Amino acid sequence: MPPFVMPTPRHGKAPGTTPAVTAIGLRKSYGDRTVLDGIDLTIPAGTVFALLGPNGAGKTTTVEILSTLVGADGGQAQIAGHDLLTDPDGVRSAIGVTGQFAALDDLLTAEENLLLMADLLRLPRPQGRARVRELLERFDIAEAAGRRAATFSGGMRRRLDLAMTLVGDPQVIFLDEPTTGLDPRSRRTMWDTVRGLVAGGTTVFLTTQYLEEADQLADRIAVLDGGRIVAEGTADELKARIPGSHVRLRLADPAGFARACAAFPGASRDEENLALRIAGDAGLAALRSVIDRLDAAGLPAADFSVHTPDLDDVFFALTGTGTGTGTNADTSSDAGADTNTSTGTGTGTPHGSRRPAAEETPR
Repeated sequence: MPPFVMPTPRHGKAPGTTPAVTAIGLRKSYGDRTVLDGIDLTIPAGTVFALLGPNGAGKTTTVEILSTLVGADGGQAQIAGHDLLTDPDGVRSAIGVTGQFAALDDLLTAEENLLLMADLLRLPRPQGRARVRELLERFDIAEAAGRRAATFSGGMRRRLDLAMTLVGDPQVIFLDEPTTGLDPRSRRTMWDTVRGLVAGGTTVFLTTQYLEEADQLADRIAVLDGGRIVAEGTADELKARIPGSHVRLRLADPAGFARACAAFPGASRDEENLALRIAGDAGLAALRSVIDRLDAAGLPAADFSVHTPDLDDVFFALTGTGTGTGTNADTSSDAGADTNTSTGTGTGTPHGSRRPAAEETPR
């Protein structure tokens, strides 16, 4: 693994000097299935860290271990300065967890759901009510405060779910595929919410299969496959590892295409579309060279485009087919346990979650 470099956050606030999350050699197996095979993580405070991987790679299992829902078979971790093994109550008091499915009581109103969370956290009644009012306004659900959660749209339910996670003002928030099932507008609203949290100093640990989401939000990204971290870095660093940059030219007529083939003899040819694919660096110097050669040959291009590897390319290059069917495919909690909103009460299992069964189906 390359040496860790403290990233410059994308959300306007410098990261803390002490990591919010550290993990060394985390391991987890269910029967003869190895789910996590010794992963290491270092996440600075006040940043967004994204964990990517195909279904069954071990993403949800990682979140469940770090949020005290299940125990690791080996390794060690600290969350917000609290040791996962020796101080699990301290870990719970410092975190919030939001999973793929909102942990709401549909018979209660939005305000009642938040007040219930404040009571579970044992906040003094005046403080709890003030916090609830603040969160209703912050998440733009104040006008719907008296409506039952059952009447909310998917986007509103996700906002209320995240608001419940924040009642206890956690230092670290685990978001396990938080925008699953949301429409594009609601997804972008959630992104803005995450950016606001991090700008205020909160650390966000994000698992997602929406690669654009990681590209938009994450200061640092790790790719998990077969229970191992196979790559880690910023989005740009990961993209730079994948070959495939090229310039695509489409010519206006067959005569121009023939002349372009002579000018770029090493280019891949698409005769049907009168197009050339010129492999190589897509930086400014390389683009200038292509344009100069076109000008020298008197060749106007009907269409000119540049392709650089994106996170889709990174994902498929590093995880094979992306199906998560390798020898270490996760058959445990990645396998099906819902990781939902944590009360952060410092005792017991975080609210809305259940312990996974080893026989559940991978996801």
